[in-house]
Amino acid sequence: MFEADGALALSAFFVFVNRMKSLLILAAVLLGFSASSSFAQMEGLTPIEREVAETTNKDEITIVHFWAPWCENCKAELKNGGWRNFMEVNREVNVIFITTWNDDDGKAELAKTGVTEEPNFKLLHHPNTSRAKAERMNSFFHVPVDWLPTTWVFKKGQLRYALNYGEVRFSLLQQLVRDANESWERSGTKSVSEIR
Repeated sequence: MFEADGALALSAFFVFVNRMKSLLILAAVLLGFSASSSFAQMEGLTPIEREVAETTNKDEITIVHFWAPWCENCKAELKNGGWRNFMEVNREVNVIFITTWNDDDGKAELAKTGVTEEPNFKLLHHPNTSRAKAERMNSFFHVPVDWLPTTWVFKKGQLRYALNYGEVRFSLLQQLVRDANESWERSGTKSVSEIR
């Protein structure tokens, strides 16, 4: 009986690990960086990754947002002034939209919402425009990107927060920006190296 239960538990564990593959890859990538490391220091970056790394390596908060004009969730974020209002309130935050899985850059769609006129906005177009799952861009900085929209918050070259599955709630994004601006040193809190 025990052997059967043990085999079942082991089988369930392997199923769990396989389902969590993207999360584990992301965790491994993020844990591979020390507190002073940044994506700008990585080797083998594509030209678009290098350009984004240079911007995210600054002292200011930078939001990197992967989107496509055909994506209904991406369109929903633009309604009612969503991104434009966020950028107006957060002039000190750099916002980079990376159009992905699309033939054109989507600038015309964004212009309808006023986003392209914001001084803290930058639009980039990923060179791999394929939407076919086997061919499309599926990572950036070696971190998985498998859903649109995907929104990342950086400070000083470090990925502080990653929202990888669906529409961003701007109240949550505002909180993440506030948290990323705070010192991560807390009195009485152990560092990761102290816990190990």
